[in-house]
Amino acid sequence: MKMNKIAIITGATSGIGQATAEKAAEAGFDLIITGRRGDRLQALADKIRQTGREVLPLQFDIRHPQEVEAAVQSLSGKWREISVLVNNAGLAVGVAPIQEGILDDWERMIDTNMKGLLYMTRAVAPLMIARNAGHIVNLASIAGKEVYPGGNVYCATKHAVDALSKAMRIDMLKHHIKVTNIAPGMVETEFSIVRYKGDKTAADKVYQGLEPLTNEDIAETIIFAITRPPHVCLNDIVIMPTAQASSRDVDRK
Repeated sequence: MKMNKIAIITGATSGIGQATAEKAAEAGFDLIITGRRGDRLQALADKIRQTGREVLPLQFDIRHPQEVEAAVQSLSGKWREISVLVNNAGLAVGVAPIQEGILDDWERMIDTNMKGLLYMTRAVAPLMIARNAGHIVNLASIAGKEVYPGGNVYCATKHAVDALSKAMRIDMLKHHIKVTNIAPGMVETEFSIVRYKGDKTAADKVYQGLEPLTNEDIAETIIFAITRPPHVCLNDIVIMPTAQASSRDVDRK
């Protein structure tokens, strides 16, 4: 009996992570889903099990290396046979110019977007190397290709993800492990609510007058990337709403 491939997805309790988990289940993957919010994690696990796929929820914070290491080390049996790692967890906090930046905001973004991605990759990649196969997907952003007012540290963290994806691709080459960098433009998720610290009015203005991408749009792109034939690797994907040409060029009606 052929075993389903296993994908581990960080930040699966909402947004792109949740949509990717659901789409991956539809595509036949068994799943390890991670996040900090236990109630949401369990609800998603229950939903995925209804599709007939197996799922293992792991509640931990990727900002803490000890928690990451403990979670990955706890895996046993088939759950160590990870085929896909989706480094999805990330956030933007605040829009202050650099000279007015809030240190806690900076730390949250750096610890999650950069260090959390590194901790997860460091823990999971050896399992893939042992099998001489795998695929790492890193969620970057158009902010990893460009910069814009108020973006400063967030843009810096996503530029780091972009650079790390290129470096990982080289490091993983001899181990036959694919690496894909996904750089979305405007996606309507909790992203802007978090960035504006719960100010829904400010968050809504981000998407006013245009049709942004959805969680499902990005999830479908990820599923497309991870289901290509073994000889095909999509290194870098920039995906934007039709109404957006760059981080600052947006057609609002």
